[in-house]
Amino acid sequence: MGTFALMILAEFDVWHTRPVAPTRRVALGDSRLPMDPAPGFGGLLLGAIVAVHNEQLDPDLRPDLAELMTALEFGGRMPQPRLRHRLQQDRVGLTSTTHRLVGTDNREVVFDLEPADTPEPQLLGALYRAAVEPQATRRSLFTLLRSATNWRGGNTPDLVNYLTGRAPDLAWARTMDMDPTAWALDILQLKEHASDRRSVQRQFRRLLRAAHPDHGGEVVSASDRIRELSAARQILLTKRGA
Repeated sequence: MGTFALMILAEFDVWHTRPVAPTRRVALGDSRLPMDPAPGFGGLLLGAIVAVHNEQLDPDLRPDLAELMTALEFGGRMPQPRLRHRLQQDRVGLTSTTHRLVGTDNREVVFDLEPADTPEPQLLGALYRAAVEPQATRRSLFTLLRSATNWRGGNTPDLVNYLTGRAPDLAWARTMDMDPTAWALDILQLKEHASDRRSVQRQFRRLLRAAHPDHGGEVVSASDRIRELSAARQILLTKRGA
């Protein structure tokens, strides 16, 4: 960050057990996360936390992460533990990791993410924090967080461009010369005339269940398939103003 003066634009604490602790727990800490207009500086910070720590996550846990994101986006209550960590309300016996989005006096923004020993608490902290927002903001946040799971570039200046939409996004844009709506319909196995909001949601849930390893899905490809289904659903719901 050099010698530039810094201004904190967003800040978030994640409380968690140390890696040597016999139990694994996580709690939400203090936050200054402006979300207006969504996703705001706060949403960008949560997106960066997800992007950077998802890269370090055990691939076997990624299907569980995708399932958790879907449930939290729609206000579902999740049984504990998740990603091998249990959510708790108090912070007794926990230590904190602080993440910030800061602005420099030359009008740049930089993610100041504190190093963490394990990625799971940081991911869970970001997701659970996004889940407490009102529905309209929450939907916007989880669209961003789901996109963040596709990032593979670490905490670099390009991450800001990626999360703010100034870099290519979504698998269809990078790999297919195809209209996104046509791609989404194909992924969800829907026809244009039968792709109303209710049909999209019902088909998404059906295919998501089939993709999960617990229901016979391939373990190796499950996380990619779930991200693909989630992206397709979001494209169709956004197109229909849902």
